[in-house]
Amino acid sequence: MRPRLLDLFCGAGGAARGYQRAGFYVVGVDIVPQPRYAGDEFIQGDALSFPLDGFDAIHASPPCQAFTQMSARWRGKNTKADTHLDLLTPTRARLIASGLFYVIENVIGAKHAMRTDLLLHGGMFGLGVHRPRRFESNILLMGYQGERVLFPIGVYGAKPDGRTTYRYRNAGNYVAGQPGSAKKSLIRAAKSVAEARACMGIDWMTDWRELCEAIPPAYTEHIGKQVLEYLAQRSVA
Repeated sequence: MRPRLLDLFCGAGGAARGYQRAGFYVVGVDIVPQPRYAGDEFIQGDALSFPLDGFDAIHASPPCQAFTQMSARWRGKNTKADTHLDLLTPTRARLIASGLFYVIENVIGAKHAMRTDLLLHGGMFGLGVHRPRRFESNILLMGYQGERVLFPIGVYGAKPDGRTTYRYRNAGNYVAGQPGSAKKSLIRAAKSVAEARACMGIDWMTDWRELCEAIPPAYTEHIGKQVLEYLAQRSVA
């Protein structure tokens, strides 16, 4: 029987598919329906109050809008950016208090709201998207070697229109003296849902918003294999 993993704030299951590939049975929970959820089982419910018992490990991807770099410039100016709730902080407190094995994922801008035990980006897995993400866990997680994406495709915005709209920092991938390793790079938005799916390694999502809110399954497959190994070692001990 596969170990059970609870996928909180699951969305359409970018993280879930990676944990499945690693070997978990994944149960997803989200406040809104997810008809294309990629995990083994979906339950519509509140991730902040859903029971945590009965699972071997927990993954949580709280909404990132309160921490995104794109909205940072508008915070504190009485704009829509100030209405985004911080669900990361209460989620983190709850998982730490539970004593269960957990993994929390969020955007680069969440550095003051969580501990960063691991930083992953698309170039590490040969993907066409950069999409750096922070991960915190109470299980020791090892990093992954890989080159940064030189000409990344962005999966963001209201629609896939191919625009080059902003510059981003390379999330720790800058190497002094290395050719092509600039602190800032242009990034182009995907021209279509198909291009977005291809660059993220996702083949089941059909909605643009699902893709914008997802993480590549390669990230959690890498993490999931380590969590499974840890659980196996603990069982033997």
